[in-house]
Amino acid sequence: MKKLILLFLAIFFPSICLATTEITWYGHASFKIKTPKGNVLLIDPWITNPANKEGKKHLQELRKVDLILLTHAHADHIGNSVEIAKATGAKLVATYDLGKAMVKYGGYPEKQFGYETTGNFGGEITLLEGEVKVLFVPAVHSSALEIKDAPQSLIYGGNPGGFLITIKNGPTIYHTGDTDLFEDMKLIGLIHKVDIMLVCIGDKFTMGPKRAAIATKFVNPKMVIPMHFGTFPVLTGTLEEFEKELEEQKLQTKLLKIRVGETLKIE
Repeated sequence: MKKLILLFLAIFFPSICLATTEITWYGHASFKIKTPKGNVLLIDPWITNPANKEGKKHLQELRKVDLILLTHAHADHIGNSVEIAKATGAKLVATYDLGKAMVKYGGYPEKQFGYETTGNFGGEITLLEGEVKVLFVPAVHSSALEIKDAPQSLIYGGNPGGFLITIKNGPTIYHTGDTDLFEDMKLIGLIHKVDIMLVCIGDKFTMGPKRAAIATKFVNPKMVIPMHFGTFPVLTGTLEEFEKELEEQKLQTKLLKIRVGETLKIE
């Protein structure tokens, strides 16, 4: 009977059966999310980072991008966002301060950022005809836009943050941005059921494996994907250390070991 029901749904309601969300890691903190309806989101799209040997190829393949989400103004997170925006027309999702700085100083197309795609911490916006909701979440870090030819080399880029992305007929994804551990992460897990947590583990500029494991415990996601490690030698946190620390926390969370350039399909 179950097989007959699934067959009926597949024939007459194929969109229900094919509600697949794809998550691609490009290395560092850069991810692509393809929704069940085919909308494409990029988070901190530094596609050509040193950890991505296929970076130039992956960049050329990004012909359709609907939204670019930036957690903060550092160059290793802005990455290729302006180039991609100019090529695809992707709208910028960012805090108002960061978005204005990106337009005025960073070269982001002015028509592709506005009140529709901006917000601030604690606020949630609905995008792409209701398929995607983005909640702005704080982070413990810094944020400044570095402009080489400007009178001031560092331009104010707003406060750093992360995103809680809720996809209709798909997962709820928490991208921490660059951050240290902070206790209010517990509120994210208390208020929202997070399916996938994208958590920085590299140390030095963000929390390392131990604190990242505690952050994972605070949020209590179904699955966790480590990021922001291995890009440079100074990022000393490793996947192996993070796995060990997760085991010590005795979590039910599943660790997903994704290679750079690999795509994960969530149904």
